[in-house]
Amino acid sequence: MKSLLFFCLLLLCGLASAAPPNVLFLFADDMRSDSLGALGDPVVKTPNLDGLVQRGFIFTNAYNLGGNSPAVCMPSRNMMMSGRAYTRWKDYLPVGAPEARRGKMSPGDGPNFPLSMKDAGYETWHFGKKGNSANLIQAKFDHVHYLEQDHMDRQHGEPGREIIDGAIQFVSQRSDTKPFFMYLGFSNPHDPRVAAQSYRDLYVEAQMPLPRNYLPVHPFDNGEMMVRDEMISPWPRSQIEIRRTWRDYYATITGLDAQIGRLMKVLQERGLMENTLILFSADQGIAIGSHGLLGKQNLYDHSAKAPLVVAGPGIPKGKSAALVHLLDIYPTVCDLVGANQPAGIDGISFKPVILGKNKTMREALLLTYMDKQRGLRDVRYKLIRYPQTGVTQLFDLESDPLEMQDLSLQPELQERKQTMLKKMAELQAKLGDDLPLEVAHPRSPSWKIPTPDEIKILSSKWKMEASHGHRAGGPPPFPVQKH
Repeated sequence: MKSLLFFCLLLLCGLASAAPPNVLFLFADDMRSDSLGALGDPVVKTPNLDGLVQRGFIFTNAYNLGGNSPAVCMPSRNMMMSGRAYTRWKDYLPVGAPEARRGKMSPGDGPNFPLSMKDAGYETWHFGKKGNSANLIQAKFDHVHYLEQDHMDRQHGEPGREIIDGAIQFVSQRSDTKPFFMYLGFSNPHDPRVAAQSYRDLYVEAQMPLPRNYLPVHPFDNGEMMVRDEMISPWPRSQIEIRRTWRDYYATITGLDAQIGRLMKVLQERGLMENTLILFSADQGIAIGSHGLLGKQNLYDHSAKAPLVVAGPGIPKGKSAALVHLLDIYPTVCDLVGANQPAGIDGISFKPVILGKNKTMREALLLTYMDKQRGLRDVRYKLIRYPQTGVTQLFDLESDPLEMQDLSLQPELQERKQTMLKKMAELQAKLGDDLPLEVAHPRSPSWKIPTPDEIKILSSKWKMEASHGHRAGGPPPFPVQKH
């Protein structure tokens, strides 16, 4: 008995004196939740991130709360860094900014990710894409670096190379007096997707599988049929074009994985891996042919969900279907490293789920997209509401994870639908989202493929990022295909 007590005391002393872990946070752009080999994609080659998944804890239901802009990545990253829903700053306008920027960026007041980590004794370092997170929050990092131009990082063939080069230099030259918190905000695999030929050669375009929920055209007007992302390729979505896009997507992910592998190798060589907490996630997913859509301006799982993997000291290997918002990452990391829990935020720590103390976190999640879509995800069902057209969708995600069978008109599910609409309104009120779920005069949800002249007029407002072929800057000069 005495020897057992002595052993326990030694263990407790060891834990108490253990150095706080370093934190490496890898954050991708437009990464579907299943777009890693170890997360279920049978085609993509991601050996380095697969290794992280295989030793880490996986959350299979990690959702971006939504966005107040077609550039969904912007509100997603702002929410993740502040731990607050974007509805909290809907009236905020930075000094000197045009009115169009009102509510687009989180203010720098209150708690935020870099400030909390700095207060906990961490040296904080950031390198990432420019313009997608609040400058007043990014300024709280000890070291802040931005890509000179996001689109150039996406075109030189080695996705993420500039960011990883900087991270390796930081790790190699820093002193060890403090633990580090490193946040790498990649601009990949967002389009334009240009990968070196060595990555492209791993994938045969004609053999790329179509998404299992592929459709040539979305069945109704979701409110954003003519947004920039949806105009990258013509309608109906041809199988040839979708396969080509998936090849580009996979090759870019493999290139990003290779760069991440370079950093992992340096951490291993410098003896830092064993005491580094590593998180991998993304701002949201993307459609690429699923449901007849290309972009992320929708609330289907392929676009609203993101991968979320946590690995490192004290993290057991495991998997959870708990409902998580990406803005939960900030308070969770604070919880895992012993930093003070931030007050007054919407995110909650999922550490109890990782440690097996809780199986769930929330009974339901609110999902949003501008003034066009609202969604509610509970343990089994998802409801999507389109207020401007009066359309409602209801999916049973247990039997229909691809969200292809709309059950909203099934008589036996009318009570559930009304219950979910009521819960949606409750969560809206809780988060300060004042969008009504009904309008006085909804428009028709029918939609037809626009003519070339209509496309030219409507697309003139979008300045598309440079890419190969028809994805060059300006309106997409694609021929409109007929049914």
